[in-house]
Amino acid sequence: MTTSSPKPAGLDNDARAELLCYLVVGQLMAHARTHEWLRTDHLVESTRIWLASNGATANWSERVHLASLSEKVAIDFAGLPLFVDTAFLAKLFTDGWRLDYRSPVVRGIHAACEGELRGHA
Repeated sequence: MTTSSPKPAGLDNDARAELLCYLVVGQLMAHARTHEWLRTDHLVESTRIWLASNGATANWSERVHLASLSEKVAIDFAGLPLFVDTAFLAKLFTDGWRLDYRSPVVRGIHAACEGELRGHA
């Protein structure tokens, strides 16, 4: 009888940071609109959308980990005046709700996500 090893997460470090960045911006958008963080079902759906649109896979433990980190990282940005403006946050996306990495703000959030992931490696 053979045992199967656990499936790998499927995300490399770059994809992990991009997914976390996407979830952080989603958290900030939700907080600007409702003054609350994303509910679990919305985090699950946002993760699925990102994974599908990027042709990526991640196991459940990695999804949970990134969803949890997304609120932590978002809290660091939520106190800044720009991040309470839903119109400003909407401009961080391009067509199809993909993040616009030409934006210095998106790149800054992405860098914070990379730093957070390095701290949890």
